[in-house]
Amino acid sequence: MSEQREKIREIIKETKSLPTIPGIVGKLNALSNDQKTSIKEMANIVSADQVLSAKMLRLANSPSYGFARISTVSNAMILLGIDVVKSLVLSSSIFEIMENNVMGLWEHSLGAGVAANIIVRRLNLKECEEISTAALLHDIGKVILKLKFEDEYAALGKLVTARQMWFRDAEMELLGTDHAEVGGWLATSWFLPDKLVEPIACHHDVSKSGTHQIRTAVVHVADIMIKAAAFGFSGDPFVPRLQPAAVRVLGLNETILSDIAEELGDRLIDIKNFSLEMQETDG
Repeated sequence: MSEQREKIREIIKETKSLPTIPGIVGKLNALSNDQKTSIKEMANIVSADQVLSAKMLRLANSPSYGFARISTVSNAMILLGIDVVKSLVLSSSIFEIMENNVMGLWEHSLGAGVAANIIVRRLNLKECEEISTAALLHDIGKVILKLKFEDEYAALGKLVTARQMWFRDAEMELLGTDHAEVGGWLATSWFLPDKLVEPIACHHDVSKSGTHQIRTAVVHVADIMIKAAAFGFSGDPFVPRLQPAAVRVLGLNETILSDIAEELGDRLIDIKNFSLEMQETDG
């Protein structure tokens, strides 16, 4: 099975294209490393693609981020930060694919982004938008597996249904790896910062997270709370327990979790409407 894992890893590392994205992200990376570069110069790169700009601004104005009336790419970059914008550029393309092929996963990911936003604010943590972005992208590995290994991905779903097992267990049995590890490979190959890569790669095992354990714990809890709310579909037939490591790192208790769940329930109505609006617009 290790041979299969290495084969998948090599294919993921060589994945340089989801529609139009890698070239733009590469240019943004190069410009962001140059201290003389202005926000306007970077915004011009994104703005060159009108469809991409529209999708990015729509996500930036979505309930996932909580800002109101962001009307320009420049403003989005100033408010969200370059790392978040690069991730939004990626997610806008990835979710275009998800909208058409994996609607349940699209809604699950949107919901996780919102849940993370609520958790961060409730716990008074820093960098709310970046953690929300990590949650938004946490299942990116499932998207790329479906794109690059369509037959195997279909087999995963059948195995999960037939044996009523965890999706990750099915991945390990058939692929020798799981979507979290694959997502980490992909995010690394696209030069996303470690503060996004680590939560993506470790969201199912918080104890494996190092430098960014708090971020990872938030994404882990957000993922589970969205599953518990039965919003969207991540592929699992069950709702997992919160890992003790995540509860400890974030200092969670029943009262805090109850408050978060209550607010999340209210916000999910907005997210469902946003999801339907995007489907209608793109249709």
